[in-house]
Order: sequence, then C-alpha cells, then structure tokens
Amino acid sequence: MRRLFGKPAFWAVAAVLAVGLAFGMYWFQPWKLLTSKTVNDAVPVVAAPTAAPALTPGAPPASPVAMLVAEGALVTHEHESSGTAQLVRLPDGRYQVILRDLATSDGPDLRVWLTDQPVLPGRDGWHVFDDGKYVELGRLKGTHGTQVYDVPGSVDPTQMRSVTIWCKRFKVSFAAAPLQA
Repeated sequence: MRRLFGKPAFWAVAAVLAVGLAFGMYWFQPWKLLTSKTVNDAVPVVAAPTAAPALTPGAPPASPVAMLVAEGALVTHEHESSGTAQLVRLPDGRYQVILRDLATSDGPDLRVWLTDQPVLPGRDGWHVFDDGKYVELGRLKGTHGTQVYDVPGSVDPTQMRSVTIWCKRFKVSFAAAPLQA
C-alpha cells in the first residue's frame, strides 16, 4: 500500500478524479434533486372573458379585474411536473404569466420562458423552445406554489403559444404548457 501512494501515477489519477468530481458537482448540482422551495405570490383577481378578448398590446381592457387571455396545463418533459400556466391581461394593459399550483423538481439555472413554439409531449418536446422566438420572464422562483411573472411591454403575447420551465444550463424543458384561449 505504501508503494501505491508514493507513485506519481497514483497522484496524477487522484488529481484528475478530484477535478472531475468538483466539475461534475458544479455542473450538475445533484443536491438540487433533493431540494424544493414553495413560493406563493399575490395573484390578481382573474375573470374569464365572456367573449374573445381584443388583444391589442398596450390598450387597457374595459374590466377592473385581470382578464384571462389563455391558459394550459403543464406537460411533463425532463422532470415530472404539474400545474397550470395562465396568460392574463391586467386592467392597466400589462400582461402577466401565472403558474398556478406548480409542482416540479429543482435544477440548475431554471427559467420561465414565453415562447412561440408548440408544446410536444415526451422527449420530442424537450428541446424545441429555443428554436424560435422566446422571452425570458425570469428565474423560476420556486419549485412549488403559485407564481407571477411580468411580461415585458415590448413583447406581443399574441405571438406566443406556450410557457416553459427551461433549464438554461442543459438547454432542456422541464415542463411546458400550451396557451389556449
């Protein structure tokens, strides 16, 4: 055993393994598989429209409450997920995305994106959301709860078809929801 620790080849292999382990821990962050965070934002009162809403960006709606523009259930991709994504129009004309009753896994560098891509089930849907237009609404606030994300005023939400929880580091969707009126 003494001879093994005295050999330069042993120390070279040990150094390579140590660097590889450190890199793997940083890149994959495996402890996040065991962590979760619940965030429950204040959510505006949302009314379902009685007729198809006029979606002219910047023009305020006639209603004193937020109007539901579109919504869809989350479809699991890379990680088991559930909940509902809603696109709502506030009384002042701004738009927000609400993730209701979200339940997903934690991961490195998770973001919420509004995209123009369709939601595909299974592995076919894992990598499509960075193929077209998308806007990042922010980092995912938590893995559970109900969360609100503002849509920038420069974005026309009528051109967007889905919401995804996107892992920016690995370029993969954890889950996505189609936005349907």
